[in-house]
Amino acid sequence: MLSSVPQQRSSSILSLPPNTISKASLSAFSSQLYHFNRKLIVKKNYQGFLINCALAKVKNSPSPNPDILVKERHKYFDEVIITVRAGDGGHGAILNLPSQSGSAKSVGIFDKARTKKKASYKRDFDGSLILPLGGHGGDVVIYADESKDTLLEFHKKSRYNAKRGGNVDAMGVFSSQTRSGLAAPVLRIPVPLGTVVKQKRGKLLADLAQPGDEVLVAKGGQGGISLLELPEHRRNKMMDLTTNILRDDNDKVLAVGQPGEEVSLQLILRVVADVGLVGLPNAGKSTLLAATTLAKPDIADYPFTTLMPNLGRLNGDPSLGAGQFSSAATLADLPGLIEGAHLGKGLGRNFLRHLRRTRLLVHVVDAAAEDPVQDYRTVKEELRMYNPEYLERPYIVVLNKIDIPEAMERLPNLTEEIWKIGCDVMELQNDVTSRREASHSTSDGDQIDIDSQEKKVKTIEEYQRPLAVIGVSVLKSIRINEMLKEIRAALRSCQ
Repeated sequence: MLSSVPQQRSSSILSLPPNTISKASLSAFSSQLYHFNRKLIVKKNYQGFLINCALAKVKNSPSPNPDILVKERHKYFDEVIITVRAGDGGHGAILNLPSQSGSAKSVGIFDKARTKKKASYKRDFDGSLILPLGGHGGDVVIYADESKDTLLEFHKKSRYNAKRGGNVDAMGVFSSQTRSGLAAPVLRIPVPLGTVVKQKRGKLLADLAQPGDEVLVAKGGQGGISLLELPEHRRNKMMDLTTNILRDDNDKVLAVGQPGEEVSLQLILRVVADVGLVGLPNAGKSTLLAATTLAKPDIADYPFTTLMPNLGRLNGDPSLGAGQFSSAATLADLPGLIEGAHLGKGLGRNFLRHLRRTRLLVHVVDAAAEDPVQDYRTVKEELRMYNPEYLERPYIVVLNKIDIPEAMERLPNLTEEIWKIGCDVMELQNDVTSRREASHSTSDGDQIDIDSQEKKVKTIEEYQRPLAVIGVSVLKSIRINEMLKEIRAALRSCQ
């Protein structure tokens, strides 16, 4: 876009002496430019033209500042995009056979023995020569490590390069001492348990849920081969020993190592836990985790104290004897949900992805709140809108803070109202069975209507009831053992 701007007001005006502009000068200047729109501006006291570049520079997404990583860790700890590149293969070599012409005159016994001795080369099982190869480039492997818990370190370093293979160490002459290039070591990148590895375009590569799980994400390049450079009268004779003979200059490309793969990966962390604690902010989830496990989450009297999932290990049932060690479970304390979290209110609901691996949900409800039943319905509705499968999992409801007299008085009424939300498991199974039986005795048109009814959106009343509703006071340690007994019983039923 061109405009006439006074020379003293624009730094992009190129001033030219008056009466000196010609087609030759303009063409010489335009030859140094790409596709620019230019227009000559002629005024009374000066002549010039304004040039605006039409090329746009690609803007890369800036990496978060280290200070932001510390202050807003909850936004970056469970998802990151990295780039990995495997190592290139080492180069081969163009080799010559040593000269076999000995000296005509031999002096002494040692010289005769040296001239009669033939060079010994490495040979394959069929007698062919084994020529050295360039080293294999380093592969890139991502594996699950129990000592890692977040993906924050990948925001500081988002590119990983493996080493290249070694070249053939030769001075141009093939001998028995010529060795192949060294293979580069494998680059192993540790990630937390539960990390899902995807390509940047969405293809799933691996789900690293168990310790020691690993996946090869980029293969190193193959090393180049070595070629023998021989005169024409010796090529036919050496063809019986090896086919790696340089015929023309185009064959030299075979000695160059192949490049390693480079891919962009998306790492998504899904916490590996057996039990997930959900509820509104300040319901007592972190306090419950600290009271039942050795975890030490942040606890305060303001909302959204928990910004990242906290994990704790729940001991097994002591009544099982030696089996208590195999009945231990992992608890995950998730940040608080509020109404409208699916619209981005509060901390949003992206952290609900960490519930996908859980077998049991524990709804923690503040029994001393203004409307505990409505709080319970709010959390269930947010879970339904995020993933309806979460409501199909077994769960128990914990009414916390019953040490407050008001909460203790209305505990029976709260328990009864919560029991009314939902239906029994047997009723759900009978309903599904009756629909299937009715589908066999109907026509095709009616079958479509029945299928559409089964796929309709359910309300929270159409899902199963909780396995148990129990009132506790985590802070005062009231009925904690009864709550743990219900949690362990529910876990056994989920196996």
